[in-house]
Amino acid sequence: MNLDIEKKFWNQYDSVAGLDEVGRGPLAGPVVTACVVLKKNLKLTPEFISLIKDSKKISEKRRQEIFNLIKENKDIVYTIDIQSNKIIDTDKNILKTTLNSFKNCIFKLKNIPDLVLIDGNQIIPDIDISQKSIIQGDSKVFSIALASIIAKVTRDNIVIKYADIYPEYGFEKHKGYGTKQHIDAILKYGVQDVHRKTYAPIKNILKKNKF
Repeated sequence: MNLDIEKKFWNQYDSVAGLDEVGRGPLAGPVVTACVVLKKNLKLTPEFISLIKDSKKISEKRRQEIFNLIKENKDIVYTIDIQSNKIIDTDKNILKTTLNSFKNCIFKLKNIPDLVLIDGNQIIPDIDISQKSIIQGDSKVFSIALASIIAKVTRDNIVIKYADIYPEYGFEKHKGYGTKQHIDAILKYGVQDVHRKTYAPIKNILKKNKF
């Protein structure tokens, strides 16, 4: 991956941001979004650039290492927003929750970017900022890939901590996704506060088992 897409937009915009989310599908835990702003004349080493890929194509250990490098680089500006499972259940619309989280990420920035590139096929409603949605942006756009790594590491670190509270559920392995191990644990030990109770598998288990 390279900065070609950002360079193209830098001809028109001074600052370009990439947005991505992690955690729309799991049965437990938050959805996490990240926004990464890259300015014109950004200087990154070829070694660092070569490390960046879609977070799903990088090992857990390597993702953490890259996130540490991102945090050390003062030229990379980013924000993170976390929407809990309770907010997800209240909204009853994960897309709405995600788009609100994207908006929060943008407005947490000290300086609002001129253009926002968003992974997927949706744009954020009701904001007066130039936006472009890019399908599979996390594998095409450098700033979105950075956002995907930040969001993934942040969410994984949150959910791994659930394993200390609920060791029998295996959160350190499945990260809240609906694996057989996770479903079996819910059926055996019950639905917990970290679970998304409006998601069909959990909702159905609650109806049948009355936890």
